[in-house]
Amino acid sequence: MSETQRKLTTIFAADVQDYTRMMGEDEEGTLAMLKHYRDAMSRLIASHGGRVINTWGDGLLADFPSVVEAVRAAIDVQNELAGKNAARPTDGRMLFRIGINLGDVIVEGEDIYGDGVNIAARLQASAPAGGIVISNTVYDQVRNKVAVGFDFLGPLEMKNVSDAVPSYAVRIGDISPEPRKPAAAPERSLETPASKPGPALRPRGRLRKLGGILALIGAVLIFINIVTWEGEFWAVWPLLAFAFVAAMIWVRRQDRFDQRVAALAVSGVGIVAINMLTWHGTFWAIWPLLGLSVAAGIRWAMRD
Repeated sequence: MSETQRKLTTIFAADVQDYTRMMGEDEEGTLAMLKHYRDAMSRLIASHGGRVINTWGDGLLADFPSVVEAVRAAIDVQNELAGKNAARPTDGRMLFRIGINLGDVIVEGEDIYGDGVNIAARLQASAPAGGIVISNTVYDQVRNKVAVGFDFLGPLEMKNVSDAVPSYAVRIGDISPEPRKPAAAPERSLETPASKPGPALRPRGRLRKLGGILALIGAVLIFINIVTWEGEFWAVWPLLAFAFVAAMIWVRRQDRFDQRVAALAVSGVGIVAINMLTWHGTFWAIWPLLGLSVAAGIRWAMRD
């Protein structure tokens, strides 16, 4: 008998959207397409250091020693399959959903089991067709290392998992981040496992709304300043505060730059602005800027 062990690994789960309908319309054509697409998926998984563990029906389960490479493999898979689907009619396209989780699993021989696998399957079932959904454990590892955006979907309640799992949609192409409500399914099947997605939060929409509110308040303050003019443009101070708040919110939402370095840069711009608006012939901002530069340099040098 093979020895049972545990390991921390990145689990990659995938299946086909509307596979049952496609099989009902054309069994042989659907099976041939599934094999062709799954061969491409297996090749890309292997190229990123992953290992296909199991395939059944329309499902595929793989694991990766690297979280970053698992996400890169999923992006490459969806991009390559999107290219293949582009040449097909809309109702004849085969769209995969992918879920990725970093978790502790039980290893028996070549197979893996446990909550880590179940969570990946639930994430996959919550992904839109052609999309990718990852757990917060994956997001924490890749958010500054993969050149894509992420949309927070909120905590997903999962069957047989005690705590809701915060999850993120990977922003690729025109795929909507809206999570899909999966249908009920048998315990062992990863085709359509049951899950109850939490409310989808839309960070970009909220940021635009907040920006609009701040802009409106700023316009009102400028109008009040003008109609009560006494020789001083005092509205510049609340406007500067609004700009600083908006910039810091953007820093927390963006994933192109290191968030701490970006926050230090925004703080530096704010200090320079204050120095210019209170100018008395001395550029005193040079000293806090020097301190912020040293802090940013240390952060940059110590990044992963």
